[in-house]
Amino acid sequence: MSEPVPGLTIYGCEPDEALLFRELAPRFGVTPAITDAPASEVNAGLAGGNRCVSVGHKTPLANETLRALSRIGVAYVSTRSVGYDHIDVEYARSVGISVGNVAYSPDSVADYTLMLMLMLVRDAKSVIRRADEHDYRLPDARGKELRDLTVGVVGTGRIGTAVVDRLRGFTSRVVAHDSRPRAGIEYVELDELLRHSDIVTLHTPLDAGTRHLLDRRRLELMKTGAFVVNTGRGPLLDTEALVSALETGRLGGAALDVLEGEEGVFYADWRGRPVESELLVRLQKLPNVLVSPHTAYYTDHALRDTVENTIVNCLEFESGERHGQDQGRDRLRGRLRRTPRLGQVRAGGREAPRRR
Repeated sequence: MSEPVPGLTIYGCEPDEALLFRELAPRFGVTPAITDAPASEVNAGLAGGNRCVSVGHKTPLANETLRALSRIGVAYVSTRSVGYDHIDVEYARSVGISVGNVAYSPDSVADYTLMLMLMLVRDAKSVIRRADEHDYRLPDARGKELRDLTVGVVGTGRIGTAVVDRLRGFTSRVVAHDSRPRAGIEYVELDELLRHSDIVTLHTPLDAGTRHLLDRRRLELMKTGAFVVNTGRGPLLDTEALVSALETGRLGGAALDVLEGEEGVFYADWRGRPVESELLVRLQKLPNVLVSPHTAYYTDHALRDTVENTIVNCLEFESGERHGQDQGRDRLRGRLRRTPRLGQVRAGGREAPRRR
């Protein structure tokens, strides 16, 4: 007897994602139901008949929505992101929903991180702004070369390790901090990393233990004139303390692709109206601060990985439910071409991945 065709409801689906879901889902034998609206209590019914749903990272998934999805039979939520701090995973478990995240090309964020580092140490923001105003004089301060600098990498999962690999090409000295060290990387305690690094870049997951990982005390440990890069999650940094350190000249600059309180600000057009974030406005007034709207992940390759791995997550969940987790995974891997991805997160009693 043939197995039933699984369905997948995709919430908060952007147009470029929708094109890929419509292209790839039929190849995997999946019937997609696509909406651009984020998942909510009001539209939970769109998932009726489907045990798997996919959500984006731009809108928090409320507990009320999880409860509504559970009532109509949803058993699995896959977030189209590596991080899942926008979902209460423990609450999802309590209502019978497993949560999964997806991996995508770590090169997308790693490349972007190196670009931000280079822009910071060469004062690119000021140079480009002056050139746009036809001021072609050399800047007052000379740039720095990465080979002369020590870079501290906080978090060496897939993305952090890809950053380390790139820095080796620049012959920088690299030190790292992670609770699970990898071979071939020099690790030190976090406070020591901060004291000795010219650039600190953040690639650790956000959880209760890493919120404000760089708080006022730790920012004060950093070398005078050092730089901070954050392409991980905004709340890893105490933004108020960071702004103070930048405004007083204690730090040399910062590049932020993520921001504490970015929800409702990033991914929206604020031209012609006041931006509802005082800290963001203060940051963007500084000549040595680069801000981008959580876009480091956004490449053709990474987007395709994300869509494909979302579909595979759903199929693997369904196959594991029918045949047992190990047997189901083996059956699925026999059918499908796989791309590198993460597994289940901390819900439904499933395996926890390395969450980067």
